[in-house]
Amino acid sequence: MKGILRIKHVKIILAVLVICLVVRLLPYFAPIRAVDIAQNQLAMQFSDRNNLPLGTLLTRDQEHTSVIPLNQVSPQFIQAILAAEDASFYEHGALDMKAVVRAIKEAIHAKRIVSGASTITMQLARMLDPVPRTLSGKLQEIWLSWRLVAGMNKDEILSAYINRLPMGGNIYGVEAAARTYFSMPASDLNLAQASLLAAIPNNPTYFNPYEHWERLKQRQKYVLNRMVQEGYVSEAMAAPTSATNATRTSTEKVVFQSRQQGIIAAPHFLFWLANQFDKNQTKENSIIRTTINRPLQQFVEAQVQQVISSLAANNVHDAAALVIDNHTGEVLAYVGSPDYFNEAKLGRNDGVQALRQPGSTLKPFVYELALEKNLIRPNTILADLPARYAIPGAKLYSPTDYTESFLGPVRVRIALANSLNVPAVRVLEKVGVETFLERLHELGFEHLNQTPEHYGLGLTLGSGEVTLWELARAYVIMARFGEAIPLVSTFSDSQIPTDARNRFSTISNQKIWQLITNILSDNHARATAFGVDSVLNLPFPAAVKTGTSSNFRDTWTVGFTTDYTVATWVGNFNGEPMRQVSGVTGAAPLWNRIMLHLHEHQEPAAFPSPEGLIQLPVCAISGLKPTPDCTSVVQEYFYPEDKNNYEAENKFDLPPEYDEWLAKQQRSHLISDNLRILSPHHGDVFLLYPGEQGQQKLEFKLAGNKSAPIEWWLNGEKLDTNSANSVFWNLRLGNWTLEARSGEMKDKVNFKVELASIKPTRRGFSISNSQTKGNSP
Repeated sequence: MKGILRIKHVKIILAVLVICLVVRLLPYFAPIRAVDIAQNQLAMQFSDRNNLPLGTLLTRDQEHTSVIPLNQVSPQFIQAILAAEDASFYEHGALDMKAVVRAIKEAIHAKRIVSGASTITMQLARMLDPVPRTLSGKLQEIWLSWRLVAGMNKDEILSAYINRLPMGGNIYGVEAAARTYFSMPASDLNLAQASLLAAIPNNPTYFNPYEHWERLKQRQKYVLNRMVQEGYVSEAMAAPTSATNATRTSTEKVVFQSRQQGIIAAPHFLFWLANQFDKNQTKENSIIRTTINRPLQQFVEAQVQQVISSLAANNVHDAAALVIDNHTGEVLAYVGSPDYFNEAKLGRNDGVQALRQPGSTLKPFVYELALEKNLIRPNTILADLPARYAIPGAKLYSPTDYTESFLGPVRVRIALANSLNVPAVRVLEKVGVETFLERLHELGFEHLNQTPEHYGLGLTLGSGEVTLWELARAYVIMARFGEAIPLVSTFSDSQIPTDARNRFSTISNQKIWQLITNILSDNHARATAFGVDSVLNLPFPAAVKTGTSSNFRDTWTVGFTTDYTVATWVGNFNGEPMRQVSGVTGAAPLWNRIMLHLHEHQEPAAFPSPEGLIQLPVCAISGLKPTPDCTSVVQEYFYPEDKNNYEAENKFDLPPEYDEWLAKQQRSHLISDNLRILSPHHGDVFLLYPGEQGQQKLEFKLAGNKSAPIEWWLNGEKLDTNSANSVFWNLRLGNWTLEARSGEMKDKVNFKVELASIKPTRRGFSISNSQTKGNSP
């Protein structure tokens, strides 16, 4: 019986041993080799156009890392990290059974976990596949560790480990830490620096050198003590000196770099650029020479911060700016936010690439397209009047201006220079939303990818979303008079991002772009909206356009000289509206500062006059050849073929759509050589309610020459009145003919007054069939 039991025990033991052997051999059937975990997200180093450093160790995932061979790491760091994390690394396998037994004994004795038993291999396994700190998670970690040992030797495991070490914040690997914190390669680390860096991975947040220096120093002492115990350094080398409280091996002071973590300038640009490259496009540790001008970049960064500081009381917290060389398309400055490193204020958000509503900055392109298609001429008069557009399934669309006032008849130059909304919508209505959207796509606005119906007529006022990058690119095309070039960010042909390879064809006629530039650089033309001495007026020729999105959420200023295009945005990343900040008070001051700095030593050349166009004097109001009584004469461009019409047509009569607007004007100098009855309109029918005859009055109102005597006639009878241009008449039933006379001038309208069958709900008359709406006083 005992023999049988003994045999059973032997079988069980053998079975367990076989199972253990199989389990232990299984990893060798699924080994993880060094090539399987190679780090492809390699670090990159960047310089500006003049080889000044911009930043290093940046990868497309916004983390700092670098992969270097083990033989390029300071031996003192290798000794420090081994002593601190796994002293017998080269002596055990994936697990350190001595450490496991010791950890169990300590836990039993203290009735809590005193120390762990994780080896460097197990820590690497956790880096590759983070798992929860549970029993199943620990088993997964052990399995992955066995697979690592099955496929890699000790040096390969250690190399993969030190290149992935969490070193605080978004810094990973010893090389990244050395360059970020000390601006040196990992090969040059001395004992003091090496022991400090080796202290961080144990708890990167707790030992953050920028926030918890004293904690880190205490951890460094532990690392040095472990190095002494392992025989790597002597006690004399590790002991602090009484004079400096630093290690004797580092009599020089250990100085950490600024919180900017290795980036000198242009952080948003560098992260954006890193994302443009193909995964295997750059060589490890190669320096990428960018087009950025570092002194200019740093100036723009400082101006962004100053402007935002000055607008803080208006609930303004964010801004972005872009500077482009018009001759080459090179990006000279790129600022995405006031402070990339201020995470609490969303500093990592990139205002250059963010999608925002562009306000009025797209208006020049709809005017250019309308001029190109001969839908308007340079001297065309546009109506800046209240307008309503029916939109299926929505309320009537009634565009208004920032001032909520209307200028009446305006020339194209005045409408565009003063950024008037209603004329721009009228021009888009002529062009067609679909046609305009196609042109915007040609100009590179790739994010305007909805249907024309989605944007509607509001597209010219900013109903879509674009980026500052797209706006700047489009304005560079304008600055080059329709000749498109890509925006370039590096000097290496093999490293030119995708955007720089997409070349557009020449867009439209050069003279039309020159005319738009001439309008946008006309300081006098924009004076109505912006004043004669605004921040848009520079001491040299510059074309500029502002924009403000709805509810003051975004302000823009984009403009150019013959040499540079500058695009600026001011707003809030969180979408909060600013308090009464428009394009001219928000983004324009930043634009102004940058432009003045760019041309501090040399003024730009003047813009060329529009080729093939001629300048002729016109009446400022009519856009036609001046008459003797024209009060303001200006010069305007004409197509040569329009000269005959210019000579023949100089009479300016406003159509009826202006009547309501004219009735509200204190002076009617717009119709100085004619009379017009503004109220009532021809064909109006008024309802007179029973019992209220003699109580309801209708105003007869006139526009025209007020200096000559005016006579009012009703159904052939002259009215006895001393008032020239406004008469109140008691409504009486019948058909009426109203006539106004002044010398040889006269105007006549017909209207009716009918009896109403329903009592009114409020005092006043009703208009049954009229071109206008309203009640009498």
